[in-house]
Amino acid sequence: MRRAGGLLLVAALVAALVIAVWPDGSPQPGPSAAPLVEPAPGPAGARKAMWGPVVHEGRSQFPIYEELGVDTFQYTLTWDTVAPDRPADPRDPADPAYRWPAELDLAVREAARYGIELSVTITFAPEWANGSQGRTAPPTDPRAYADFAYAASRRYPSVASWLIWGEPNRAGNFEPQLPRGEGVAQGKPRHYAILLDAAYGALKEADAADNVIGGNTFTVGEVLPRDWIANLRLPNGKPPRMDLYGHNPYTTRRPDLGEEPLVDGTADFSDLDTLAGWIDENLRPPPLRRGPETMRLPTELPLYLSEFTVPTDQPNYVLNVHVDRETQAQWLDAAFTIVEGSDRIHTLGWFQLRDQPPNADGDEARWGLIDNEGRRKPAFDVFAGAR
Repeated sequence: MRRAGGLLLVAALVAALVIAVWPDGSPQPGPSAAPLVEPAPGPAGARKAMWGPVVHEGRSQFPIYEELGVDTFQYTLTWDTVAPDRPADPRDPADPAYRWPAELDLAVREAARYGIELSVTITFAPEWANGSQGRTAPPTDPRAYADFAYAASRRYPSVASWLIWGEPNRAGNFEPQLPRGEGVAQGKPRHYAILLDAAYGALKEADAADNVIGGNTFTVGEVLPRDWIANLRLPNGKPPRMDLYGHNPYTTRRPDLGEEPLVDGTADFSDLDTLAGWIDENLRPPPLRRGPETMRLPTELPLYLSEFTVPTDQPNYVLNVHVDRETQAQWLDAAFTIVEGSDRIHTLGWFQLRDQPPNADGDEARWGLIDNEGRRKPAFDVFAGAR
């Protein structure tokens, strides 16, 4: 199902638009669409984020990130590799069980040097926390994850944002044990809601200024974004706490809010207005009653688009779409047009800075702004020029 620049068949979109690696190498109509394109944002505008290496061929990549105007460098912290053994004091970042990655320590220093913020995704559970169910299974007690998040925040006080798990609506990314008879579309988001809310409390206790990003859905997935959001509920029926809603709007078409969803319940870049509608309908904070008056809290969760990319040149094993380099630049420019016209989108992140190195099968993902010969693609200038 690989077609350069073309749209996929509807059935194939759900089955095949898949990301296979992590940054560390690892027919009911929906609600009415909420307005996404609003008057131009304030002076700060949306933030630009980037996934990529800290160092390439012995050289820091942060001068390139600075040139690109990157506001936020993104990194994945895998709980199971940092804490393969149970710590005696899980909230103490100095506990000897913790093996904090030297690469993240270096990223912290380089980010401070170049005035770039850090955003960290915490994912994958150690065996001691989830009964040896495999790293994609969440902990049996969500407080264990929350304690690790607390320790991580204390270890890295300069990190501005924390993403709670990555793309948990995708099969193979978040695999809780579901009680007998509990459906996946209801059970998984409910388990995730408990984990998210526990982490939110711990991170705010560690540093009230931390931004906590929840949801973190993928365009399609085992549980479609619409259904994930609709079932993101705590046992008391309330939505979990979060500061921003995270979504990775990968696409097989040029971003355009005028397009209809390819499949009901999915959300690519052209469906961000529809996604916002689902969020507003299901995750809106309830009103507060004080005496005879009703007081409403802020009703809109900003959108944190952690990952977006468009591979070039050739078919690849990661995404079922590829385009030529000029088209990559055009699609990225169209995405920034949507972002720059919105006061709802907080951040747009690109995945990744550089193409994957050639592999034996010749189907590596060439999704970078820089190719393996060190040449900058036209999309590099588009990203750098976006404000």
